[in-house]
Formats: sequence, C-alpha cells, structure tokens
Amino acid sequence: MEGNVVALTEQIMTLLSIVIFCGIIGIKLSGKVKLPDTVLFIVIGILAGPAVLGLIDFKDFILANQLILTFGAAYILYDGGREIELKVINKVKVSVLILATVGLVISTVVLGFFSMHIFHLSFIHALLIGVVISSTDPSVLVPLFKSLNIRDKIKQTIISESAFNDAVASIITFALVGVIAGGAFSLGHSLLELLKEAAGGLAVGCIAGYVVALLVSERKYALFNGHKGEVAVATVLGAYALCAYFDFSGFMAVFVIGIVFGNKEFFKITIEHEAQELHESFKEVLIRILRIMIFVILGTQIDFVLLGQYWKEALGVVAILIFVARPVSVICSVMLDRKAKWTMKEILFLMWTRETGVIPAALAGMLVSMGVPNAQLISSVTFMAIIITLAFQSSTKKYLAAKLGLIQDSSDSKPAAEGHA
Repeated sequence: MEGNVVALTEQIMTLLSIVIFCGIIGIKLSGKVKLPDTVLFIVIGILAGPAVLGLIDFKDFILANQLILTFGAAYILYDGGREIELKVINKVKVSVLILATVGLVISTVVLGFFSMHIFHLSFIHALLIGVVISSTDPSVLVPLFKSLNIRDKIKQTIISESAFNDAVASIITFALVGVIAGGAFSLGHSLLELLKEAAGGLAVGCIAGYVVALLVSERKYALFNGHKGEVAVATVLGAYALCAYFDFSGFMAVFVIGIVFGNKEFFKITIEHEAQELHESFKEVLIRILRIMIFVILGTQIDFVLLGQYWKEALGVVAILIFVARPVSVICSVMLDRKAKWTMKEILFLMWTRETGVIPAALAGMLVSMGVPNAQLISSVTFMAIIITLAFQSSTKKYLAAKLGLIQDSSDSKPAAEGHA
C-alpha cells in the first residue's frame, strides 16, 4: 500500500513538472505569435495530452485534478477581488450587481434555450452549458486592462462584473449539479439556497478578510506581520473549507476576502511596504502557475470524438454567446441603472467584453472529474468558447476602445489604489 502511494505521488510530481514546463514554453511562444498565453496553454495541453503525445493524463488522479482546479479557481477569484476599488465601483455598483446576477441569468437562459435545441439535451443539462460559459474572466481581463488605458468607469465595471459573476456562476453551477444528481427542483427553494450560499460566503469573506488583514498589518497585535503571501494562501484555503462545511459559497468568500485585502486603506489598515512587495511577487508567480495548470489540464481533457462530432454546434453556441446572449444581458442590465448614465459607445464596449477563461475552465474540469452527465460535451464547448473569445475578442479590444473614443490620456487617468494587499 505504501509503495503504491509513493509511486502515485511520484507520478503526480512528474505530471506537474511537465505541465509547468509546458506552460513556460507557452508563455515564451505567446510573445512571438501574438496570441494570449491561455490559448497556447490549451493547445499545448492538447498536444501533450492523451489524444496526441500522451505525456500528461490526469484521469487516474482525480483528487489531484480536483484540488488544482478548486484551489486555482479560488485563489484567482481572491486575486480578482483585490482589483476592485470600492471608491470607483460605488458609482456603478447597481450596474455591476445587475450584470453579475440578472445579466448572468439572462445569458444562461438564452444559451440554455439554444443549447437544448442544438445538442438535443434536457433543459437542465443545457442550462449547465449556459452557466459554465456565461461568466467572464478576471485573470484575463485584469492584465488586459492594466495595459489598456481605458476610462475608469468602464474598467472597474468590467473587472468587478467578471469577479462577481464568476462567484455567482459557480454557485448556480453546483446548484444545477445538485438537481441533476437527483434533487427536486423548486424555484423558491433554489433562490433561497442561492441567497443562503451567497450571504454565508459574503459573511465569511468579510469577517475572515478583516481579521486576517489586521493580523498582517502594522498594528501592534499583528501576529503575522511580514507573512502576507503565506497568510493569503492559508486564508483562501481555510475560508473555502469553512464555507464547504456550512454549505456556503467558498468562491464568494474568497472573492470578498480579496476585496477587503485590496481596499485596506478604506478599512484604515496599513501594511509594510516591503511585505507588500514580497506578497505581490509571490502572488504573480502563483497565479501564473495556477493558470498554466488549469488551462493545460483543460487541454488534456478535450474529447476530440465529441468535438469532432459537435464542433459546428459548439461554434454556433459560442456565436450565440458573443452576438446574442451577451448583448441582450448587457442591454437588460444597464437600462435598469439610469444613474450610471451609460453612453451607447460604452454599452457597445461592454457587449464586446466577455472573455471566457479560468473559472469556466475550472468548472468544466470539475464537472468532468465529478462524472456529471454530458460533462465532456460541456468541456468541449467551454474549450471552443475560450479559444474563440480570447483569440477573437481580446486581440480586438484595444482597436475597438480607440475607435469608440474610450481611451483616456495618461494625464487624465487616476493612479491605481496604492498597494493592493
């Protein structure tokens, strides 16, 4: 028994080594071929996976696969929360809230309706396709907007929506999985459960975020001062596990922790500059490794038999996502927020911004690991959505923003909130 455990451990370590080296190659290539690194991670995963070279295959390591995907999604959501600036987002909070909730539901239902007819699925399974690919990706959008000097109003709305709707999509996904597994569906009960999960995650995130931020601050009782990176990882793990115990949303909790850490000045908390820089460096490396593992593993899990059978249908679903579901959800959401005073140019840019990325990839991978019916089909559609939205939309973002006159002069831009924690 002990020998088997040692052998399995060595195999997992070997796989992770190959995955990370493959990801580094992808990062190097992305600068030369001018494609997002995430696209290359998936392509490399396909090439190194069981369908081609057979170097990477996690099918016998379900626990390791689930751990990578779950922790990766949680930590990336935490990092997305850190990018939220409460002072800026206060001006468009209604739009963000509606986009991340009502907008996500509208997109899910629209995609579910078309997916049901395109793939001949039951509506509940079709909704699962819709919700997995409906959320946008902070791990792609945050670095994108760091290099794109666009109006703060649009930037903060998009980043906030992407982080919030990832948490909401995660909650809805697992609620649907529960129904598929045999649970009875009741709209009232489902809404109550959704509210409980979200509120519980919100409470855990607020309390844990504030307490831990104090513990790594410069105050005299800051027991963990100087160890912010390590404490952040432990907090993400602990908060997610605590929420799982109480059936709260762990994804919501870690996102809120990120918001608290990222807005420490708002809570009158200060952290040493040296510790802050150390945490930033550590976080950037960890995020890069997690993104590599999630996307490369997704590439290895693509079912080419299904993709070859349904690639036209998957392409149709992604087209509906970009040209129907997203525009409808944006229009229905922003029209309810008159105070934000959205212009048509800003609305057009919001419609075009909906890159699919890490959280949908992680959710798709989790569904495959859990053996959910039609999970391979969902993974294939997710793969198609990621490739097309990243290659097609991300590469045209700067051009569209310039055409719409949404780029602001450097002298007009406000400096980012100092020292996101």
